[in-house]
Amino acid sequence: MSDTSAAPPAHDATTGAAPAWASLIATFFGAGRLKPGPGTWGSLATVALWAILAHFLPSSWLIPANICLALLAVAVGIPAATQVARASGLKDPQFVVIDETAGQLITLIGAPLAWKSFLAGFILFRAFDIVKPPPVRQLERLPEGTGIVVDDVAAGLYGLAVMQFLLHFGLLGR
Repeated sequence: MSDTSAAPPAHDATTGAAPAWASLIATFFGAGRLKPGPGTWGSLATVALWAILAHFLPSSWLIPANICLALLAVAVGIPAATQVARASGLKDPQFVVIDETAGQLITLIGAPLAWKSFLAGFILFRAFDIVKPPPVRQLERLPEGTGIVVDDVAAGLYGLAVMQFLLHFGLLGR
């Protein structure tokens, strides 16, 4: 007699498809399906959504909300990326962009809600994500969704450091 209370499989073994929730999160609601450069589209979608959301938040909530959203992207993104990577058979599928969401949000922590800050944050994060200075490249070697997401967290931290440097010295103007 089979146990009907057993948990459902992690993915549909007959189609190789990841669960719908994982695909939705991993592609950041479909931004990762845009071409060319799905990572760039994922970052751009993140900046746009943060810009919209942030304008509706009280100023005292901006930094905590940004940090919470980045942590949420990491916490939900790792299992989602793992599920999608397993289902696709790819180590780091290009259409998984929740990692870009997490890294982009980290870069924008404490940045003013101004087009110059958004543009600088976008460029900084994409540059560090593409160049992958140490230890970013090494973090890609971590297993499954952890490696997919954590390297972009590190790129986001580099972006955050440079963004705060630019802001501290007034290099982005007003």
